[in-house]
Amino acid sequence: MKARIFNLAVATMCVGYMMAQSITPELMNNLRDSYQPTQQDIAVRNAIGKTDMRNLVFNQDQLNGHFDTHFTYRVPQKGITDQKQSGRCWLFCGLNILRAEMRRTHPDLAEFQFSQSYLFFYDQLEKSNLFLQTVIDTRKLPMDDRKVSSLFGGPLGDGGTFTGVADLVNKYGLVPSEVMHETYSANNTARMNMVLVKLLREYGLELREMKGSDTERIARKEEQLKTVYRILCLTLGTPPQTFTWSERNSKDSVLSTETYTPLQFAEKYTPKSTTNDYVMMMNDPSREYYKVYEVDMDRHTYEGHNWLYLNVPIEDMQAVAIESLKDSSAMYIGCDVGKELDSERGYLAMDNYDYGALLGIEFNMDKRQRVLTHASGSSHAMALVAVDLQDNKPVKWMVENSWGEKHGYKGHLIMTDEWFHNYMFRLVAETKYVPQRLQDMLKQKPVKLPMWDPMFLTEE
Repeated sequence: MKARIFNLAVATMCVGYMMAQSITPELMNNLRDSYQPTQQDIAVRNAIGKTDMRNLVFNQDQLNGHFDTHFTYRVPQKGITDQKQSGRCWLFCGLNILRAEMRRTHPDLAEFQFSQSYLFFYDQLEKSNLFLQTVIDTRKLPMDDRKVSSLFGGPLGDGGTFTGVADLVNKYGLVPSEVMHETYSANNTARMNMVLVKLLREYGLELREMKGSDTERIARKEEQLKTVYRILCLTLGTPPQTFTWSERNSKDSVLSTETYTPLQFAEKYTPKSTTNDYVMMMNDPSREYYKVYEVDMDRHTYEGHNWLYLNVPIEDMQAVAIESLKDSSAMYIGCDVGKELDSERGYLAMDNYDYGALLGIEFNMDKRQRVLTHASGSSHAMALVAVDLQDNKPVKWMVENSWGEKHGYKGHLIMTDEWFHNYMFRLVAETKYVPQRLQDMLKQKPVKLPMWDPMFLTEE
């Protein structure tokens, strides 16, 4: 009898536990009863029903003297780029950094851009090969293995990192924008990406299921890449092997006219473009500082470099940035640009929007917690070009964006130092601006992170 009573009690507890896991009719009634709209609730509901919530939560106090465009140190610039409807911010930013370095050695150079389409062509070809060859390398793993699943989940994309820029320039060089211009597919990558992803998944499955040796699989892969190459030629144009270009000054006078290969052109105008010339840093408070981390498969070419970075406190990152800007050297940065962005003015500040005042809620997670819960991460690359100091401490920063000159503040975004602390993640600076103590830390063996790690996210 006691056993039956005990079993009944346990069963009752289990039923109660199961009910607590679902939205039961009783819980639904409690939820309904909990909402008794006030007059303020009704007014808010009516406003949200007809208006973009973002307009309702904009902090009007931000319009009163907060927006200052003076900077203590600013890198000289000329010309704003526009990535249009593509995820190539990493490429535009990387080339803008190299362009700024080119302008330092050629200060009277006429307005100039490197061809983004040229390197993007090889980026897409190399990523296709990286996917197909890795499919061959992992063919003995089951399809539901996490690495294989991740491979087929994203065979190709137009996002990337600074490491990819360096590897591609070292392998394929550079050309001016007028030598290989932007096409519709370069500016609007969605359709091209859709076709290539669909094709690569089919090719990848074929390689996994092929009978025969890996030598035969590689031979088949090379045939597949011929089709990828043809599609890229049709959508982006055919990359030049040689070209003739005239260097002009700001008065449009021709200084020289020469014929180059892309590698010769890169060697002449951007000698500092390898990964050895730069130190890549990350501020990820969810992981131990002063450790080197490497994200597996986070690279653009099969033989290239994975994204490898030294994780440092934000104060170290800022100190390096200030030294670089004092010497008029721009830097590649990766941040969570969509957070608290006033896109009309190009202003990033923690108190731009107040959802709490409108909805009666609070957001209390810090940067570490946001990273752990995937609430924040590096999503966009830009060139850091200015800092404003007061009492030798930064109060605001400015970046050159790649969304066109009409976006933000003349094509730039201005961020408060508080925003920098909260949403800045990656910074790439020339080695000479990095303290020796940090450079020495790069000698340690990297901690290998899997390709599905949150830090695998590429800037777009």
